Amino acid sequence: MRGLFAFSLILLIGCGQNTFDSEKELLAYIKNTDNGYRYEKVIGNVVYTLTYRPTDIIVKQELDNNHSSTNVEDLRKKYGDYLYFNLGMKANNQELLSSRMGGRAAFGAMVNQLVFGMGEKVHLISQKRDTIPMADYIYPRTYGMSNSTNILLVYPKNKKLLSEDFFHITIEDLGLSTGEIGFKIPVKPLENEPQINFENTL
Repeated sequence: MRGLFAFSLILLIGCGQNTFDSEKELLAYIKNTDNGYRYEKVIGNVVYTLTYRPTDIIVKQELDNNHSSTNVEDLRKKYGDYLYFNLGMKANNQELLSSRMGGRAAFGAMVNQLVFGMGEKVHLISQKRDTIPMADYIYPRTYGMSNSTNILLVYPKNKKLLSEDFFHITIEDLGLSTGEIGFKIPVKPLENEPQINFENTL
């Protein structure tokens, strides 16, 4: 009987590890590559990172200080139909636009690509080799105030996609001589994504 209690306690503690009392704690958990939500590849002087953003991070950004449990659940439903990934890219430890040394033409081409063309450069491919169209992406200009170019990628939470073991996200060469960059994303961590305990923030 005592062994059963101990086993149940272990299960309870294990389940609780995916719920955090603050956005800061959740982000620290996500950034730890051992937890299966963040990936990095380095090609020469170019660094690519891909980080999954759980629904509750998006929800937290929408809430004000007077949020209630009702609008938390409403926002979870609103944003829960999508998968969100932050794609970070830097060259020579600078954001891509700051690292471009090819003159105005090269700078203008990179701006145009980042603002309008990433939907054609980034691809989500299922385990069965089906391509899932991107729903949207957000590229905030930082005007040299960051050392990384960051783009929020948004994909529909496709049921067939999540019934498989993994999928790939690939980024075509953006003129950085890296070749195509690919990340293999296991599905299981996304099915049990971490959450924020909003009751503790009321």
